[in-house]
Amino acid sequence: MNILSVFVALPLAMLLVLFLCRTTVQIRTVMVAGASLLLLAAAALVVVFVGERAASDAEMLLVADTVWYAPLNIHYAVGVDGISVLMIVLSAVIVFTGVFSSWNMNREFFLWYCLLSIGVFGFFISLDLFTMFLFYEVALIPMYLLIGVWGTGRKEYSAMKLTLMLMAGSAFLLTGILGIYFTSGGQTMNLVELAGRHIPMMHQYWIFPVTFLGFGVLGALFPFHTWSPDGHASAPTSVSMLHAGVLMKLGGYGCFRVAIYLMPEAAHELSWIFLILTGISVVYGAFSAVVQTDLKYINAYSSVSHCGLVLFAILMLNQTAMTGAVLQMLSHGLMTALFFALIGLIYGRTHTRDIREMGGLMKIMPFASVCYVIAGLASLGLPGLSGFVAEMMVFVGAFAEHDLFHRVLTIVAACSIVITAVYILRTVGKILYGEVFDRHHLGLPDAAWYEKVSAVGLIVCIAALGIWPSAAANIITEGVAPVVKHLTIL
Repeated sequence: MNILSVFVALPLAMLLVLFLCRTTVQIRTVMVAGASLLLLAAAALVVVFVGERAASDAEMLLVADTVWYAPLNIHYAVGVDGISVLMIVLSAVIVFTGVFSSWNMNREFFLWYCLLSIGVFGFFISLDLFTMFLFYEVALIPMYLLIGVWGTGRKEYSAMKLTLMLMAGSAFLLTGILGIYFTSGGQTMNLVELAGRHIPMMHQYWIFPVTFLGFGVLGALFPFHTWSPDGHASAPTSVSMLHAGVLMKLGGYGCFRVAIYLMPEAAHELSWIFLILTGISVVYGAFSAVVQTDLKYINAYSSVSHCGLVLFAILMLNQTAMTGAVLQMLSHGLMTALFFALIGLIYGRTHTRDIREMGGLMKIMPFASVCYVIAGLASLGLPGLSGFVAEMMVFVGAFAEHDLFHRVLTIVAACSIVITAVYILRTVGKILYGEVFDRHHLGLPDAAWYEKVSAVGLIVCIAALGIWPSAAANIITEGVAPVVKHLTIL
């Protein structure tokens, strides 16, 4: 078996074994063992990939190809470059920590959680457009039940809104994929092979916006972002972690890997339209977070802003900004997962997410509170944590474009850093310091051991990426280079 297929096979095996489990101990054992194996497999993949890269300059490594449906040239084709390797590592980390954050969930919840994981991993390893789309849908479908059944608040409304909006995005995406296939000659759906074929410009003009929009809906592109805050607010903790931490990254990854890579001429011609929309996402998301009082809505609108920054950087079409975009995906994935894990912890004890009804939690839950401060500092870009390097590379790369349009948009987007500091520091001050708002909160317990495992694991990754960013940046750069080269030879 190809090492990449392990990331689909392991969650599938976990799902099948869960059907045999009857006790809570058995369910937890299967999930912890499976998530740990995924984490070890991700670490092994990095080692194998680095070794393979030293010996080969091929664009994609660890490639395997099996025909699925010959009449339409649909293959189970897998392969990775540096970007997809790091996305797999991010997914493995969040699946692992998400298991501990959902420690008290039942078997049915974990069955759908495993199916969601299959879709996420399968998407990042796929080289065939249709197979990628298939895994994309596998990742989206479980969200409806995970939110609608195990969520909180207006969970049915949120689940339906999320599903309808993302399915509409999928319709655009499928149209774009079929357009790419037939206008490129109808002979292959392999990404690498398609990159060597030329799609006529008259077709690129409609396929690029359709494809970018299809992926952009999942990446919370303005004005198609409204499913995200409602979905995050109603989702269970681990689902919010996986959704914001990984699932939204499928949007940015798809825009980069499919829309821009396969249609570079249209990317140059039409990027300004989406740059305006992503610039609005960055600032609008940050301003919206300022006026929220629900902890989950604050983090959800923060995610709209940060994911908008990812798309913004990708559309700059230069190596520095694109490398920063991938680093931002990694950074945001880790810190937003940490936020949602801690929000779930706080809500589970206080039974409220309203910051007006909390105060003095630093005295009551010091471990959780310190972790929340660290997550906040990473979000606002404190040097030494992951957010700083990612945002600096994005803005340096964006400002490197010499025309007035790009530079003005970059300055506007950079203002989001100040706005982020406002809502982060405001929230920290409200809930962690000052007098205890509710006397009943005085007896609340701090984080349990399994919640500490989740939080510490994410903090270690955030600190490692902030202290040693070159390790990730070097791997990312070799994945970005072929796309940039493809863009510059026009």
